[in-house]
Amino acid sequence: MTTTPAHRDTGPPGVESDEKSTLLAFLNYVRDGVAAKAEGLADARGRVPGVPSGTSVLGLVKHLTAAEVYWFEWAFEGSGTAPPDQSMELAEEDGAEGLLAAYRAAIGRSNEIIARCDDLRRPCARAAGKAGALRSMRWVLVHMIEETARHAGHADILREQADGSVGR
Repeated sequence: MTTTPAHRDTGPPGVESDEKSTLLAFLNYVRDGVAAKAEGLADARGRVPGVPSGTSVLGLVKHLTAAEVYWFEWAFEGSGTAPPDQSMELAEEDGAEGLLAAYRAAIGRSNEIIARCDDLRRPCARAAGKAGALRSMRWVLVHMIEETARHAGHADILREQADGSVGR
């Protein structure tokens, strides 16, 4: 295992703005943290589960890509007919470069949807989540901050296990 020297983590955004801009700044901050953990990681190491549940860095990226599509495109906007598979299971062809490109593309589409939303109280087009409830854009943003931040923490640990890399 190679050890990368520790460096100071980047702090959260210092946004003193309206609610939507602040929520989006924090969401982008944790999204960037996840992407940073997958960047530069060899495909073979990124696929290796670091815990008995089978979670891997690249599996997290795949899952979070599907979560972006699920909450912003499928649930909020009402696009598509079937919800995306949010599993972390990797296909043979899944590699870091392609998964990161897909994640960034999904983030771009999500951010366009967020930008078009003029009222955070606006409900999703579809009932979603385990409760099958209509959620507001505010709820979706806060949920995606929580979901992405949770998995960014997992990615921190998995990346350190994979190659010793620490920090953002």
